[in-house]
Amino acid sequence: MNPVDEQPPAEPQMPVPTTKSAEDRVASVFVGRHGIRAGWRWLIFVAILMVCAGVLGVLCVAVGLLHLPSGPKASAEEFTASSALVQEIIFVIAMTIAAFVMSRIEKRKLGRYGLPARQAFGRHFWQGVIWGFIAITATLLLIAALHGLRFGSLTLSGRGMILYALVWGVAFLLTGFGEEFVFRGYSQFTLTTGMGFWPAAILLSMMFGALHLGNVGEGWPGALSAGLIGFFFCFTLRRTGTIWFAVGLHAAWDYGETFVYGVPDSGLVAPGHLLNSSFHGPRWLTGGSVGPEASIACFVVLALLFLTFHFCYPHRASQNNAA
Repeated sequence: MNPVDEQPPAEPQMPVPTTKSAEDRVASVFVGRHGIRAGWRWLIFVAILMVCAGVLGVLCVAVGLLHLPSGPKASAEEFTASSALVQEIIFVIAMTIAAFVMSRIEKRKLGRYGLPARQAFGRHFWQGVIWGFIAITATLLLIAALHGLRFGSLTLSGRGMILYALVWGVAFLLTGFGEEFVFRGYSQFTLTTGMGFWPAAILLSMMFGALHLGNVGEGWPGALSAGLIGFFFCFTLRRTGTIWFAVGLHAAWDYGETFVYGVPDSGLVAPGHLLNSSFHGPRWLTGGSVGPEASIACFVVLALLFLTFHFCYPHRASQNNAA
């Protein structure tokens, strides 16, 4: 070979260092490899929910469907079946709008957030209803066995009983549907993509309990039990793959507590309850004015719920992706 035609060996190529521009660094705070980061998506969802709920609330006040509370006493007096129903309708509509907007942004079906439509009011929901009513009943029976509760007599009959039973039933169904979708549905799904399932479950359960402190008459024992109940709902989501079980349990617990047994719910006793129950005894047993959620009996029943559910649903289910 002619030496003139001989090519020198190629020098090894050194990697060219790359540096992010200031704009890229700022963008990386908000956007990751899979789009908008989980925390920001969750904050957008919450913001849309609050704005929609606020606007709808103002409209309902303007047309006389709701009244603005002027203090704790007024809030207690306005805890009625009709006001609860209106408030829950507002919340569910606002939640649905927020979820729909986020599903468009994220290009996901609404069923991905834990509420697959084809399982609506199916097996898991009705199992949750049974578990919820048994749980609140067991809590009150335990308090009664320790001489802290007297169930009393019927306060309703005829058409009034049927009317209140239906209105409270719809109101608490919406409560279970709305609160479970917000905390164990969209929020749990979204934050799981950023931090993992159990860290998200712990964070959201703490928030769920803390928010109960804003209820009239609530105290830290009731807020703590609410947080633990929220964590149990996360456990049911992990094992069943949907939040339909939690929706049924949540609705049945509130329905039994407020309508059937007529005991305080976060310090409020609603008019239109079936039984005229009354507490008497130490606060640690009865929960005091807060209600059974602040009773030691509630914590005992919660421990039994975790244990029983663990054995009844031993395997983790994959989340259903149906719309």
